[in-house]
Amino acid sequence: MTFLIIVLAYVLCHGMTALLITPAQSLVLPEITVFASLVYLPHGVRVLATWAYGWKAVPALILGVSLSAWLFSPSEDLSFLEPALIEGILVGSASAFIAFEIARLAGFDFYFGGSRKLQWKGMIAVGALSSLLNSFGQTLVFSGLIELDKVIGVWAIYAIGDLIGLVVCMIVLMFVFRWSRVFEGQKS
Repeated sequence: MTFLIIVLAYVLCHGMTALLITPAQSLVLPEITVFASLVYLPHGVRVLATWAYGWKAVPALILGVSLSAWLFSPSEDLSFLEPALIEGILVGSASAFIAFEIARLAGFDFYFGGSRKLQWKGMIAVGALSSLLNSFGQTLVFSGLIELDKVIGVWAIYAIGDLIGLVVCMIVLMFVFRWSRVFEGQKS
């Protein structure tokens, strides 16, 4: 069930990004939009799923990313990006897990259950590290497709979009937790 929830959350967030955010962004930054989004909600799913489930989130994320690419990407983009797309899926799906592991090895266990209380600052820090790893990895994967003079801009958009997406997902999750406590209190 958890696997399916992660896949569906990823596809839903990717769909919202693809259908709402990307069209607006393409009006302002058309040359960067094919590679990165200013508000990438799926990064929040990557980080929060990995926070809760560790490495077990990675296969669900791979499926979620694959389904999202198939559902929301134009077929000409898929065929044009196909070899790099597979590598990009793996980089994106593993970036949060690698970031959590780097933090854990440095003595900061931010996984669910690693500390008594959720540490929002730690989640943002791990999300930022994950974003940097993902940005760097995606830039390498798509390096032959991105013009050299646009690499820094694309990298910046990856990082900014990932962090904004994480913060938005964390805020939504905070409200979901609050509402669930309110509804639980009303049932008692």
